[in-house]
Amino acid sequence: MIRKIDMGLAKKVFEISGQNVYLCYQCGKCSAGCPVATEMDLLPNQIIHMVQIGNEKALEAKSIWICATCFTCSVRCPRGLDVAKVMEALRLIILRRGIYKLDLRKIKDIDKYPQIALVGASRKLTG
Repeated sequence: MIRKIDMGLAKKVFEISGQNVYLCYQCGKCSAGCPVATEMDLLPNQIIHMVQIGNEKALEAKSIWICATCFTCSVRCPRGLDVAKVMEALRLIILRRGIYKLDLRKIKDIDKYPQIALVGASRKLTG
């Protein structure tokens, strides 16, 4: 049975990030070098594969929010794919749909947290 691949998600990622996910041939170097891979539900190469086949469940993965955008994956990629930019593009797709992962109004004792942490979290997790 031949399945048709929906290129819509990959196209959106390309429009936002300029990254062609079809360059990835699943070598796994991005996942092997990721310092936060142990905390992810899906590894970076698995996320890329899901985008390649148009699986929108990639947008539900916690991994795209856990990504530290340290660019280790991007430096290690033999095909020059900037995986960190792809992760950022996926976050932006979610945020543009109006789905926010953080509501600063619901944080108790907000004045006890470092301002830089709050700013960083709000930039990454809200639109």
